[in-house]
Amino acid sequence: MQSYKLDRNSRWAGKVLRIQKVPEKESNFIHGSAFSANERLLWKDHKELVLSPTRDMAAQLYLEHVMSPLLGSKHVDAGIQVLVSQEFLEAVEENINGRRPVWRINAAKVNRDCKHALLLSDHSCFPRGIMNDEPCISIEIKPKCGFLPSSRYIAKRNAIKRSITRFKMHQALKFHDKEVSKISDYDPLDLFSGSKDRMYKALKALYDTPQNNFRVFMDGSLILGDLGGSADSTTRVIGENLEDVLKSIIQADDGLRTRRFLELIIEAVRKSGVLDRLLDVQKLDTYNIEGAIHAYYNIVSRPCIVCKELGEDGWFHKRNSLHSLSLEESLKIVKDFLISATVKDCSLMICFRPRGAASDSSFSSVHLESTGQFFDYKAFFIDLDLKPLDKMEHYYKLDQKIVRWYTQIARDECSDKRDGCIELYSNTN
Repeated sequence: MQSYKLDRNSRWAGKVLRIQKVPEKESNFIHGSAFSANERLLWKDHKELVLSPTRDMAAQLYLEHVMSPLLGSKHVDAGIQVLVSQEFLEAVEENINGRRPVWRINAAKVNRDCKHALLLSDHSCFPRGIMNDEPCISIEIKPKCGFLPSSRYIAKRNAIKRSITRFKMHQALKFHDKEVSKISDYDPLDLFSGSKDRMYKALKALYDTPQNNFRVFMDGSLILGDLGGSADSTTRVIGENLEDVLKSIIQADDGLRTRRFLELIIEAVRKSGVLDRLLDVQKLDTYNIEGAIHAYYNIVSRPCIVCKELGEDGWFHKRNSLHSLSLEESLKIVKDFLISATVKDCSLMICFRPRGAASDSSFSSVHLESTGQFFDYKAFFIDLDLKPLDKMEHYYKLDQKIVRWYTQIARDECSDKRDGCIELYSNTN
């Protein structure tokens, strides 16, 4: 899905449209189709999804009936469906393509045949906040996967997955493929740790190398990061600009306001418990893709190409046991994996404004001890996309590609420089 912020001078000020995208290389994408027969089986316990006439309508119901109960209705905006014209979608695509890196444009495009879009509140500001003089600042973070997998179905050759985060390994592949020009030092385990020091370390790494994982908005306008995900580093000039902008929000000396802002984010995250909720849902994936892929082939009733490729290695009997599972067991494994995939790839938006005498008490508040200030805040998960069942093969192939590349460069590094093994083979906290 692609987010499109509506003109603040229009009657839709404070709203965002989520528009369906079409994978450029997937010729089997069915425009307007809701679910395949196997997907209807997968989501049979959610009849409202299965009965959806279109995929975009199913996406909205997925937010309302699946994501909201899991993550909390206070933190999920299900939105409403609105009609859109083909001319409007063409104009949107032309507008956003100029702000996206080439590799992202080539990967997917706006689905011009879509009849509906999802209208949501703009969570980079407070309701009516962009229409008055109250300043507000918001942060958008992609937390990524916050735990290391421990599934017994992870092959021995891929054991590195148990000690190195997926994010760190994927960064190495993206750098090789020139999708990023700098490798981020961000470690999701730090952000999810609950330790203030480690959380600060994580946020500082995101601030230093935003890519598409970190954005800051002032009164709804982007001031740090890039909508296309091409902001690979925060320059001194950008950092100084943020310090200057924060004058209206954070009461601190020059050079300290950005640090205090990151501390404010930590306080809000800890008080709200949003990352704890997110981690719980991520951990629905107990089999890892190396186990879930076999359950997928049980559902689609096709010969397992993974077993065919791997042959009778030491993991043969473990994999074979998965093909003995009942259909119901296989459905649960895959459904839990896809739900987990949604929240491993979502974003967290937290919006702040200084709390004054006229503040709306319906919002939660947080105290920033270092400045003595109180702030209203709201926290919402966004980009909670419904993942297609037929993407399971893609998830498996990408996983193997990421691990294979990282393992190779780790071996090369160890051959060239023995001490390099320490950094490549461990997550340092």
